[in-house]
Amino acid sequence: MANVVDTKLYDILGVSPSASENELKKAYRKLAKEYHPDKNPDAGDKVRDRWLYTHFKEISFAYEVLTNPEKKELYDRYGEQGLREGGGGGAGMDDIFSHIFGGGLFGFMGGQGRGGGGRNGGRRRGEDMVHPLKVSLEDLYNGKTTKLQLSKNVLCASCNGAGGKAGAVQKCVACRGRGMRIMIRQLAPGMVQQMQSVCTDCNGEGEVISEKDRCKKCEGRKVNKETKLLEVHVDKGMKHGQKISFTGEADQAPGTEPGDILLVLQEKEHEGFRRDGHDLHMTQRIGLVEALCGFQLAVTHLDGRQLAVKYPPGKVIEPGCIRVVKGEGMPQYRNPFEKGDLFIKFDVQFPENNWISPEKLSELEDLLPGRAEVPVISSEAEEVDLQDCEVRGQGSAGARREAYNDSSDEEGGPHGPGVQCAHQ
Repeated sequence: MANVVDTKLYDILGVSPSASENELKKAYRKLAKEYHPDKNPDAGDKVRDRWLYTHFKEISFAYEVLTNPEKKELYDRYGEQGLREGGGGGAGMDDIFSHIFGGGLFGFMGGQGRGGGGRNGGRRRGEDMVHPLKVSLEDLYNGKTTKLQLSKNVLCASCNGAGGKAGAVQKCVACRGRGMRIMIRQLAPGMVQQMQSVCTDCNGEGEVISEKDRCKKCEGRKVNKETKLLEVHVDKGMKHGQKISFTGEADQAPGTEPGDILLVLQEKEHEGFRRDGHDLHMTQRIGLVEALCGFQLAVTHLDGRQLAVKYPPGKVIEPGCIRVVKGEGMPQYRNPFEKGDLFIKFDVQFPENNWISPEKLSELEDLLPGRAEVPVISSEAEEVDLQDCEVRGQGSAGARREAYNDSSDEEGGPHGPGVQCAHQ
């Protein structure tokens, strides 16, 4: 057997590094029975706490690692380092790493995977409060300052967040002040499972206050609701989904550093413009004469300015084509003098049928570029009519084809349910 670099986990179970899986299982069962709370009915709180929070977790952790081939190999070859870098601790095992090896698992890993730590590494940090804030495209273009009223918890000023008189706060007997109850469930002879649940006597606070000693203002809750008025600055160039943070303005709680209030910008749809990064897009409808002979049109921008957009005669605007106005897009965030571009897509409207007399039509044809050369059509070619149609509908043939497909689906036709022929 290869030498192992660390034997601490083996020592916890009282076995040698060469122990088999069966020997590990026997050692685990023996220790679980020895430190089961029911086997120590006369023990004081210190003994029970030591078992609950030290021995049992250490035993379980050692057994979990040494009976898992991948984790065991990491531990045997690299020791504590292998478990840390290989993620062998698992969620909730930071205190075990700290006790067995010294230094927490997540502290070693730079805090990855662990939430709720305080900014200064001291008090536990409370949760952030996230609220959506609807803004128009004009707000994001021009910038805006607005007031927002929110409700949050603040420490009771009457009792300074204690919840009652001095000395009235007592440790919860049911959970011994932990806020959590630990239950041991037997899975099999010699095999037990530890489970945790929020203490119902203190609602997870770890403390209880008798009704007569509770603060009259907060009624023992330690916090009161308060309305907060925030001044929100929406800067030019901000985007949909961007967050505005108010540090430490979230709910307060005793012994907890307040989290942040985060306002998430929700851009409302605009009638005339569509944003794409720093650029703006719009659609402009023009007539056939403007498309062929040039035009000048006025575009009202998001800041109220009018842009005189000109296109010279002789240059043709094709239906659906896009032209750009440089520097008239959205301002860049924190660099508002730099702007994107404005892209204009043109929807060319053609005249109605028979809008011109046949005589004038001939004159118009003489002015327009000549027709393409007419291909030779054989005498056997069949003449057909080109008719108006509804683009949205399918016509009678399409309706018949749809009905056929529906019928085939219901009857389990040759194409199978929901499958249609591909159109070339």
